[in-house]
Amino acid sequence: MAAITSLEALRAVYPPPTERALKKQLDRLDKHCRSFIALSPFLVISSVGSDGLADASPRGDLPGFVKVLDDTTIAIPDWPGNNRLDTLTNILANPAVGLLFLVPGVDEVLRVNGLAELRDDEELRRAFERSGKFPRLAILVRVKEAYLHCAKALMRSRLWDPASRVERSVLPSMNEMIRDQIGGAGPVEPQHEMVERFKKVLY
Repeated sequence: MAAITSLEALRAVYPPPTERALKKQLDRLDKHCRSFIALSPFLVISSVGSDGLADASPRGDLPGFVKVLDDTTIAIPDWPGNNRLDTLTNILANPAVGLLFLVPGVDEVLRVNGLAELRDDEELRRAFERSGKFPRLAILVRVKEAYLHCAKALMRSRLWDPASRVERSVLPSMNEMIRDQIGGAGPVEPQHEMVERFKKVLY
């Protein structure tokens, strides 16, 4: 096994990209990007911390939860999580982020890269109101690159195929796994109780 350590060595393994693959990268959101974002209930945001390590974090809500403010600006609400604040801390150190939008049933994905900032403007936060609740802040992303990614990865994974669905019971509960990882004694909260508890603090 040989390590690939140069662009020349890497390109020797792969053919060059097609003209179409290069031209599809936009510097703003067109009508198709906007439609994709409006339909997406789930995204992954990647960021890089001051230690140089990359991180990827899921974000999700009902379709349309990400607001397109204009052709080069989107806003993502930061609803309650585990309070590690990994993504938010990383953005303070390095504003570069990558977003991957998914739409259930659609094998293509939308990739958006840009520069992020954290905002707690009351007007912006109120745009995300859910049952009288507002996010503590929003992640504002200035779009630098946007392009549709082909369906091959999701086709190979059969992600949306009902036959690929895995029963939750094939894994221990979340709390059982964490207990094994970090130790601890005493009773463990069952998965169904954790899910019901989470439903009360989604917003």
